[in-house]
Amino acid sequence: MLALYGTLGPCCQSAEILAQMLEMGMTGVRLNTSHITLRDAEPWVEALQQAAQKAGVRPELIIDMVGPELRIGAMPEPIQMIEGKNILLDQPGGVPLPKAVAEAVKPGQQLRMDDGKIRVEVFTVNGRLRGRVLQGGELLSRKSVAIEGENIHLPALAESDLNNLACAAEYGVTGVMQPFVRSREDLEEVRRAMAEAGCDSLRLFAKIENREGLEKLDELIPACDEIVIARGDLGNAVPLWELPKVQKEIAAACRREGRAFMVVTQMLSSMEQSPVPTRAEVSDIFNAVLDGASSLMVTGETAAGKYPVEVMRYLTKTAAEAENYRKQ
Repeated sequence: MLALYGTLGPCCQSAEILAQMLEMGMTGVRLNTSHITLRDAEPWVEALQQAAQKAGVRPELIIDMVGPELRIGAMPEPIQMIEGKNILLDQPGGVPLPKAVAEAVKPGQQLRMDDGKIRVEVFTVNGRLRGRVLQGGELLSRKSVAIEGENIHLPALAESDLNNLACAAEYGVTGVMQPFVRSREDLEEVRRAMAEAGCDSLRLFAKIENREGLEKLDELIPACDEIVIARGDLGNAVPLWELPKVQKEIAAACRREGRAFMVVTQMLSSMEQSPVPTRAEVSDIFNAVLDGASSLMVTGETAAGKYPVEVMRYLTKTAAEAENYRKQ
């Protein structure tokens, strides 16, 4: 059975909305612990449990770990990144960069923020970091940041990940999603941490979203329960026009090895603001199912979008149409 996941967030935190999403066909939800801990999200989890009881189903709950992902710090309010304008970086009134990025970035390099939606070219003035906005937008706290063409090595697990694993069983977590997987060793480290936390029976999802993961794909496939084609940061790691080919190659490798795989990121992105998706988006969903995806997931569409129930309606109906076509 095809698994269809939404993402928990402020726009779908009520039991009523979650029940409607489950009735539409949602089979599970993701909690992004880069933005909120499992304990802090307790009201959301309780709402999910109430919704599940009302809908008469048992949805999965996956926690998406922090892992070695780099994110900008907290800001008092969003920053409007205007194309062509200069901005402060890593100083009061500017964009707070993680220490590893601030220390590694060099003048002339580009920073890609919020899954590459925002691009900034770095320069310095009197030794202080500045940036010129190449591609603008509204930048919110805790969004992803990467230095184009450069990998920064961080531990596989953050301290908050260990804290979330320690209470995973208490909150009914069914799966763990590890971001930016670089090698089999990363997954083995997560497995050990899961065992120490008493939750080694949970499913382990490996997110492919950097070149290291792509290069080590053959060793990652047998080391996890499901591969995740995470197209947000993966679309920063490779030229965007190559992303469809890379997605097809990962899908084919998983099919050869009999390993389940998920497709995620911008499946119905336009529905954050619109009650109806684009034709390209429903075609994307349809083709992902035809490629053999075991799971599909939406993220900001339900967590922060205006139409979470309609998102699940279009996701489930399009996926069902694709499954029917595949059986012909």
